[in-house]
Amino acid sequence: MIIAIDGPAGAGKSTIAKLLAQKLGFLYIDTGAMYRALALKAIESGIDIKDAVSVVKMAAASDVDLVNNPGGGALEVFLDGRDVSQEIRQPRVSRVVSDVAKIKEVRQILVKLQRRLGSQKDSVLDGRDIGTIVFPGADKKFYIDAQFDERVMRRYKELTGLGQAVTLEEVKNDLCNRDTIDSTREHSPLKRADDAIYIDTTKMTIDEEVETLLQWIKR
Repeated sequence: MIIAIDGPAGAGKSTIAKLLAQKLGFLYIDTGAMYRALALKAIESGIDIKDAVSVVKMAAASDVDLVNNPGGGALEVFLDGRDVSQEIRQPRVSRVVSDVAKIKEVRQILVKLQRRLGSQKDSVLDGRDIGTIVFPGADKKFYIDAQFDERVMRRYKELTGLGQAVTLEEVKNDLCNRDTIDSTREHSPLKRADDAIYIDTTKMTIDEEVETLLQWIKR
């Protein structure tokens, strides 16, 4: 079974997807983490994010892998054999990841990997084009959303919880920029699949969100 979860930045997709996968005993695939890993590599390699040719060349020569923790711990993200799970959450990565993700050839490279991983066993995938591009035939599709101010606060708490020194205004500007890029990019823009179940999580707790998805899946 393939469960696709899409939605804008800060809506809580990754948290919900991970917990849902744990409850179902499924593989969890955080597609956004893959793009973040490549964005990190571009930054560290001094590659101009606007230079699509160089970014694509780098992506083609990169090894991105996700490792689920059997004990329910955080997903581990490896880039060329190195654990970058924490580094990819840095503000410097968040600021450019949408620019990397909008490059058609980069998406083609990672979509191929995502399909391979998701086809190996029952999986929960979250991202922005899972139900529309990666797995349009997914067994269940969800579009997770929340009011903008709520998404800003969630992302702010997430980043400060990781010890990152960010302000609410910085997070607000970042999410606003990512929303614009993600929804207007030419290739695989963020949008709700026609058959996706829309869930507004603004006033819901994490437990309520997960339970809501479980109930829909059991139907």
